[in-house]
Amino acid sequence: MTTLKEALKGKLTKKQISLAPTSFDVVGSKGKAVALVEIKDELKSKEKMIGEAILKICKPVKSVLKKVSERKGVFRLKNFKLIAGDRNTEVFHKEHGCLFKLDPKKVYFSPRESTERLRIASLVKPQENVLVMFSGVSPFSIVLAKKQPKVDKVYSIEINPEAHKYALENVRLNKLEGKVIPLLGDVKKYFPRFRNKFDRIIMPLPKGAYEFLGLAIKMLKDKGWIHFYYWSREPNLFEEGGKIVKRIAKEKKRKIRVMNKKKVLPYGPRTYKIVFDLRLRK
Repeated sequence: MTTLKEALKGKLTKKQISLAPTSFDVVGSKGKAVALVEIKDELKSKEKMIGEAILKICKPVKSVLKKVSERKGVFRLKNFKLIAGDRNTEVFHKEHGCLFKLDPKKVYFSPRESTERLRIASLVKPQENVLVMFSGVSPFSIVLAKKQPKVDKVYSIEINPEAHKYALENVRLNKLEGKVIPLLGDVKKYFPRFRNKFDRIIMPLPKGAYEFLGLAIKMLKDKGWIHFYYWSREPNLFEEGGKIVKRIAKEKKRKIRVMNKKKVLPYGPRTYKIVFDLRLRK
């Protein structure tokens, strides 16, 4: 396939081509997909040209969205600008035998976390009760329930009404009614109902999840797992997150062992989303 830089030759100067994106995310299917691209400020006047080049080299893509902000606000969303193609950016995305309906302008979804979702699903045991905090359109929950059909229940808590709406539809699309249970609202709202309820809790929000780690510990059974996500910079990638885990474990008077820690995906230069797989003991 022609690369984006190759498609831009003759349209941009050599310097501009050197600043052009080398890659972009694609959300959707062969029938209809949306490209999510980051474009440097120096190429702002060329963004339409770049968007049209993406449409040309990637036939399934019908819309190109340029990222104009980092994740922000209560709903933790990035702002996007349509720079080429169809204004209707709702798509169906396939992953690990699961189908997700979503609009990347309205909800957070990263196709690059596909491998991590499958990794977590492979760890879940039969009859576990699982909670996914900040669950979005429920990709973690649905992949998990599909790959471990003997899981007891998977609760998905999400504060964004649009994401919750898609989550309900995605549960139906994947025939997981009664197994995956989407809930709308702040995690704190559900704490009284779910105290000491879960065998495993997944916290996929990297910025701010630590504020809920103490709550997650209280929602876990006497023994259980927490998959705690954080973002950090090299060279001491796991130092800050590790200190947070130790501090909160001490505050809650619980014994916590870090069983695994790893990079999940890059966020920027020398900056990564990371995960701690935590095992709580009585």
